[in-house]
Amino acid sequence: MLLPLGYRYASTYAGIRKAKKDDLSLIVSDTPASSAAVFTTNLVQAAPVRLSKAHLRSSKGKTSAIVINAGNANCATRTGEAVSLETCRVAAAKLGIPVNQVLPASTGVIGVELPVAKITKALPRVIKGLSASRFQDVADAIMTTDLVPKTAFAEVAIGNGSIKMAGMTKGSGMIHPNMATTLAFVMTDAVIPSSVLQPMLSAATELSFNRLSVDGDQSTNDMLVLLANGASALKPSGDDLDLFSSALILLLQDLAAQIAKDGEGAQKRVTIDVSGAASDEEASRIARAIANSPLVKTAIAGSDPNWGRILSAAGYSGSKFDPSKVDIALQGVQVCSAGLAAPFSEKALKKKLDETECLIEFNIKGRGKGKSRFWTCDLTKGYIDINASYRT
Repeated sequence: MLLPLGYRYASTYAGIRKAKKDDLSLIVSDTPASSAAVFTTNLVQAAPVRLSKAHLRSSKGKTSAIVINAGNANCATRTGEAVSLETCRVAAAKLGIPVNQVLPASTGVIGVELPVAKITKALPRVIKGLSASRFQDVADAIMTTDLVPKTAFAEVAIGNGSIKMAGMTKGSGMIHPNMATTLAFVMTDAVIPSSVLQPMLSAATELSFNRLSVDGDQSTNDMLVLLANGASALKPSGDDLDLFSSALILLLQDLAAQIAKDGEGAQKRVTIDVSGAASDEEASRIARAIANSPLVKTAIAGSDPNWGRILSAAGYSGSKFDPSKVDIALQGVQVCSAGLAAPFSEKALKKKLDETECLIEFNIKGRGKGKSRFWTCDLTKGYIDINASYRT
């Protein structure tokens, strides 16, 4: 586990969840970190999302702590704003930092009041437990319907040292691009100003979390935060900054792919590669439509090589292409050639589709250079079972 310097982590059970499992977490940078963030584009936004945006503006991109609760979204409630602000005030007072350098984050059920006392009473316990070695505890505590924690790490060698990067995310349902439904936190010890971090994070998100869909539902609480506290004293520039940016993209893609694999009720992770479109944007439209199609996702669940559903989804994506130039392959087996059925062994391909990793390749023959990679999962009865009883 490659943990960046200058961060501490802790989690505890505050009584927010019904099950007795840690539900309140804290990430602290020992010095104010330059920060960048991406938030949900849903018109309905949870109180912690709105307050985090305000704090990032007023602090000019400086963050010292992130307080995360699981089990309650603190969204669409009468007390949401007050709960988020009081959480930040108490954390700031006990950590000795400015209030606007605290970012609140919440995940869980929408429309249920969150008793702030549960958080404020537990914060001293969380702060007392802060340790540089408790990264994994926080990754575990932020999960809701997730079955497994999701983490990724990277190291970038520059000059006479190395920059470290560590990321964690949660997400299993309500996952849809722009940005995908999740909480995600990435820490690095590099010296990088917020003005450089923000465009870098936005670009990396476009190639990772915005290329992810489980069920086509978008949350009210999405938040992806990148912190750079400079504890390594290494300041990447030029080619080194490009290396850092590339490592960030790979790390976020790793986290996004982990979410797809752990989709609610999922048995298979599906990777969708589209090529030959007029532009990357056009390719992404096609990939997104395929990823969000319930018919495609249920076909994958049943190991049914029903490529017609894939072609149909692409057709209503809004992207312009010639169907007679489309080739489609499943698990490396061509099932459609020039928009028509290609010969293949149904029995052999069905066996390949029984695997837990599935690949859909959609290629438009011609001069188009646009391409996109998306991650999704199959759609099973397990998804219905989980979401039919989420509140109860």
